[in-house]
Amino acid sequence: MTRALNKLTAATLKAKPAGKYSDGGGLWFVKRGDGGAQWVLRVTVHGRRREMGLGRFPSVTLKAARLQAEKWRALGAAGLDPIKERERERREAERRLYRLDDIAKDAFESRKAELKGDGKAGRWFSPLELHVLPKLGKVPVGDLDQRDIRDTLAPIWHTKADTARKAMNRLSICLKHAAALGLEVDLQATEKAKALLGKQRHKAQHVPALPWQEVPDFYQSLAEPTLTHLALRLLILTGVRSRPLRFMRLDQIDGDIWTIPAEGMKGRVNATTDFRVPLSQEALQVIELAKPFARDGYLFPSVRKGVISDATMARLMERRGMEARPHGFRTSLRTWLAEATNAPHEVAETCLGHVTGGAVERAYRRTDYIGQRRMLMERWAAHVGMEERCIAKIIPMN
Repeated sequence: MTRALNKLTAATLKAKPAGKYSDGGGLWFVKRGDGGAQWVLRVTVHGRRREMGLGRFPSVTLKAARLQAEKWRALGAAGLDPIKERERERREAERRLYRLDDIAKDAFESRKAELKGDGKAGRWFSPLELHVLPKLGKVPVGDLDQRDIRDTLAPIWHTKADTARKAMNRLSICLKHAAALGLEVDLQATEKAKALLGKQRHKAQHVPALPWQEVPDFYQSLAEPTLTHLALRLLILTGVRSRPLRFMRLDQIDGDIWTIPAEGMKGRVNATTDFRVPLSQEALQVIELAKPFARDGYLFPSVRKGVISDATMARLMERRGMEARPHGFRTSLRTWLAEATNAPHEVAETCLGHVTGGAVERAYRRTDYIGQRRMLMERWAAHVGMEERCIAKIIPMN
């Protein structure tokens, strides 16, 4: 058997004319007419003869070709298809080349088109960047399992429950992205990790809000014609969330109506429906004061580019030693509507852009109560502007 192998010698390979030359054991040296050459291994598996290329000569030497042939012949003798096994090894090696940080960045780029402003700016990515990638970023995504994820998120699973939940969600998306790329990953790893971590004990904390009775004094303190003061005043007057206000465009205003595009509204069931906000006379005056700051169509631009950040207004309140935050003014408005007016529930909820009722009810109720809301927002403006001081009085709806 030994004499049937190793028939060729390295010294004579280059000089051989075009043709096929056996080295024994199914290994062949194939020389082409143009001078190029390659190695081919013939092996029989399950009664079928298979041919697999082992590489070009001289990049693959005679010695290297023999080592490969020995490996693949052994697998063939064990009943395994060498070609399929090589493909499996190639996929395995490729899988190990993709690290989690590469997959995470690619997944983020792929999702940017469907993310809102802050998400595009990096808020979607930050839970991964801060709490996952420092520990697991260099790990091949195919090697991730539930124990890795559990150990990474355990320190914040109960103490920073919302952040941990977001990180887990983003990680699940990354694994699905990797699977879509053809990589072998455990798509159930995050669910298994949740089972290992257990139910979160952390209770959600509401954003601190200023009592509606104290809003007028704070509103009156925003007397400077700065961008931050004006943004806070308009935030209070309209009851909207921070994002649509910060991304407010002049072309969204038509008379005393500000139309927020559907994609700018959080929690809207019908993503194709824009949201109309009635602007009080006070709100229109604030907008006029802000217009000189406008740039690129945005009413509240940042100093350098884009719009003011989410933290700009919050920092002003922090510097004043206040626990309340800008988002809390929505609570102030909603409580005022409940305690100082007799506005119907669905009208009050619509003032904040909330969706009320079931799908069938909404299908028949095709109104946004703009007339009633306009009257309420004028009264709210009168309240925060200190024109209306009878705070305990119930304001009738006409």
